[in-house]
Amino acid sequence: MSSNGSRRREITVADVAKAAQVSKAQAARALGNYGAVSDDVRSRVLAAAEELSYRPNELARSMNTGKSNTIGVIVGDIENPHFGLATRGITDTAKKSGFNVILINTDEELAAEIEAVQVLLDKRVDGLIVAPASSVETHHLQRVQDSGRPLVLLDRHAGGMEVETMAVDMVDISRESTRHLLQSGHQRIAFISTLKTETPYRAGMVLDSSQIADRLDGMQQAYQERELVFPADLVRLNAGDAESIRRITREVLLMPDPATAIVASDGLIALSIVEAIQELGLAIPADVSFLMYDDFAWTRLTTPPLTVVAQPVYNMGLAAAKALIRQIDGLPPSTPAPQFTATLVRRGSVGTRKCAETPAGTTVP
Repeated sequence: MSSNGSRRREITVADVAKAAQVSKAQAARALGNYGAVSDDVRSRVLAAAEELSYRPNELARSMNTGKSNTIGVIVGDIENPHFGLATRGITDTAKKSGFNVILINTDEELAAEIEAVQVLLDKRVDGLIVAPASSVETHHLQRVQDSGRPLVLLDRHAGGMEVETMAVDMVDISRESTRHLLQSGHQRIAFISTLKTETPYRAGMVLDSSQIADRLDGMQQAYQERELVFPADLVRLNAGDAESIRRITREVLLMPDPATAIVASDGLIALSIVEAIQELGLAIPADVSFLMYDDFAWTRLTTPPLTVVAQPVYNMGLAAAKALIRQIDGLPPSTPAPQFTATLVRRGSVGTRKCAETPAGTTVP
């Protein structure tokens, strides 16, 4: 029923129909499982399709049915284990519901995200899950929502948009973790993040990321509770590659009034911060305390184990996929809406503050 020539090109419905000795319309109905077709015809068509290794044209099918059975996912950095775990929750859920996932990484660039949204729409995905690069510039996401295409946000909010969002309330957990550091005697607490800004951080500035804005808000609230001045000079953004992270870490630890504790905004930059601390000959927590966001296996294997803010990242991805599929199926959102809570896991990397001298001869490059 086949020939070498027919295998050198894409097999079509017409090829299957010819091999099964039925009309193209009959073959299409049998392959698409719609319309009236006899058991004999269906059997012959399916046998021919298997023999020819026929694969349906998904684009053509989506144009006919209006559904592609694909979900588009856009995240800022797939190298960040936070997004890797969330994506796993999305793909596990999507697979169970018969959806494939197309993943695009933006490097937290707004222009790349705008392009990614258009690429996925051109591919006729049934819906989008987006971790917005900006919580401020969201016009492209608003257009998606206005068009009626299902949309769910992950990890971050989009200002001014009423859209289902699967994220943790960062203000409360940031306030709690900062209280823990303050109660341990630390007032000079540094916060290091990869968030890109055109100017150094200053109190009250508008930040693109709702997550980072909320974390800093929570820190400031904890300081206000104790009537202490928030150390805005220790908020360091634009911690991009490993070398810039190490440089920033050295700066906050070697300045005239140095940080006695450091908070890493995610697990990806935490490794470089710990490395820089070790390079300075300092010990955690004897010389500097350390706290990071997200709980991964390696944080329990260090000496000492690291104090972390654990987030239900996998469940957030799972819930985002479920919410999107409900939208695709024309169902209303689940009520009540999923709520996600982060937990402060106290281990050995936060200690009571004590005075420590900077290693002799050490300078910031």
